[in-house]
Amino acid sequence: MTLGLLGIAIAVAFLPLFFKTVADNLEIFFLSMGIAAVTVTSQWSLPVLREGLLGPVTVTAVVLVASLLFHFLQGPLERGITRLRARVGPRILVPAIVALAGLVAGLLTVIVAALVVVETVRRLKLDRRTEIPVVVLACFSVGLGAALTPFGGPLSAVVFARLAGEPFHADAWFLLRNLWIYVIPGIAVVSAASIFFLGGLSAAEAPAERDERESLVSVLVRTVKIYIFVGGLIFLGAGFAPMIDRFIPAVSPLALFWVNISSAVLDNAALAAAEIVPSIRAQQVIPALMGLLIAGGMLVPGNIPNIIAAGRLKISSREWAKVGVPVGMAMMMTMFAVLVVTA
Repeated sequence: MTLGLLGIAIAVAFLPLFFKTVADNLEIFFLSMGIAAVTVTSQWSLPVLREGLLGPVTVTAVVLVASLLFHFLQGPLERGITRLRARVGPRILVPAIVALAGLVAGLLTVIVAALVVVETVRRLKLDRRTEIPVVVLACFSVGLGAALTPFGGPLSAVVFARLAGEPFHADAWFLLRNLWIYVIPGIAVVSAASIFFLGGLSAAEAPAERDERESLVSVLVRTVKIYIFVGGLIFLGAGFAPMIDRFIPAVSPLALFWVNISSAVLDNAALAAAEIVPSIRAQQVIPALMGLLIAGGMLVPGNIPNIIAAGRLKISSREWAKVGVPVGMAMMMTMFAVLVVTA
């Protein structure tokens, strides 16, 4: 079983980066890997099948409704953002978007925040080499900020549900009280980093001319792909759960922080569901969550905002990794130093 899961983990981490066919069919690939993981660990059951089929419905429905809304408001959105770009300039507007995305994600939910970011950045008409890192950084910001409230996204909802009972008795403000000191500086850092990726862009510079219109068929196709992708991640989480359940209790808090770099390839909400259990030690909670939140931005499958943004803007796994991995590793090392000092 362990060797089988190791092979699946390696395939999930590296095949999308090096094989274009896999990258172009990422949703089917992750679904097949999820099915393989559940099969290898003999985890097939009616609850697992039900969760894999019904779990993605809420995410998919929110994405579809928001995407249709953006579709029918394309004209006013484009005019408003174009005027804002001309008045403020991208050097102020872009970092502001990245920061606000994280600060409001806990209120809007991670899905809506990601869609707002994507549709806003897309209409800034940045060139491709600028747009990709800006969107990746914005998704880091959204993933961090959404963790501050129980309704920010799947990860925070799972964590809140698991810690609401004995022995933590977490209330609605538990995540905000314990994580804001780490999350807010993280959002500030990725917001500031977005300025670096703007290069020589100036407010007077003419925006790139691109066809920004999206058909209703494209909206529906992307929605179906997200359903398949999220379903595959749910099956992956179910397949890896038995190994995680045996491993986590014996891991030290700081080691658990680095173990959770695996959330770059395994959806961080699924890992949170497997790790954050009543038996987890209090000193493990913050390192575990910060590892999940930061590493979740490194690769496309790590978090739902990444999946939404990559699908909408056609960002390949390799293009995402070129930005996400170095940024994520820098943030992981910085956060590790902070955790060591505050331990």
